[in-house]
Amino acid sequence: MIRKIEHLGIAVNSIKESLPIYEKLLGTSCYKSEEVESEGVKTAFLQVGESKIELLEATNEDSPIAKFLSKKGKGFHHIAFDVDDIEFEINRLQTEGFEMIHTTPKSGADNKRIAFLHPKSSDSLLVELCQEKKG
Repeated sequence: MIRKIEHLGIAVNSIKESLPIYEKLLGTSCYKSEEVESEGVKTAFLQVGESKIELLEATNEDSPIAKFLSKKGKGFHHIAFDVDDIEFEINRLQTEGFEMIHTTPKSGADNKRIAFLHPKSSDSLLVELCQEKKG
């Protein structure tokens, strides 16, 4: 079951340059920054009520974020939903006709298991499913 919006992903050219803007805008500080080597991305998270903002900076030219930035420039990248059972949601969405980029969960930032839907099957919106890692 989808429980809530977990975070909004925003592609930026530089976290170092963009983070102070978002901290002032939201009146809060970054609580976590980390690199996800498998995705070629550096992330920074800000808590906003029950949801989060995730800033995404490419760490190499071949990463999905680098490709996004070169095509569309910085800005809104994806919406992530918190789910209670990511395998169930992947199967449910595939049964409903959605195309998945990841058909099995992978390790993501902020202690999450993640999977993305392909935007061509979700009205051009990149959607991420997130489930907190257990243990």
